[in-house]
Amino acid sequence: MSGQYWLMKSEPFKYSFGQLQKDGRTTWDGVRNFEARNNLRGMKEGDLAFFYHSNEGKEIVGIVRVAREAYPDPTAPGEDWSVVDIVPVAPLKAHVALDVIKSDPLLADIALLKRSRLSVVPVSKPHFDHLLELAKTKLPAAAKTPKKAASARDKS
Repeated sequence: MSGQYWLMKSEPFKYSFGQLQKDGRTTWDGVRNFEARNNLRGMKEGDLAFFYHSNEGKEIVGIVRVAREAYPDPTAPGEDWSVVDIVPVAPLKAHVALDVIKSDPLLADIALLKRSRLSVVPVSKPHFDHLLELAKTKLPAAAKTPKKAASARDKS
């Protein structure tokens, strides 16, 4: 499997992985940090990302796939912000808590810890694979197959 890997954070009271599963697709909007915006712009259709619940839970809970590459953020007309569309791939069998990530020497240099204030960060293939092991989760065979769904969310 080729492509890049990412981690996307959302506060579950604003938008949870469970809500994404119900919606089937969403627009990842509201990012107002230049580095995170540039990460969104680096995403390609088919890239996989972990869905991380921030503030409440502080754990990786699911896997998503980029369904549409970066385009202008409709919640910021006239400004230079970007969004991507994502679809759910699978929930993790075991959530991976921030404390577990912090204590794992194989994850010492993961961007989640090094760039902790960013809502969108890259994840290396070795880190992605190790996190899947910690989550006791295997990627579904169809993880990179496009999935159609009409719903979107307003994360503003």
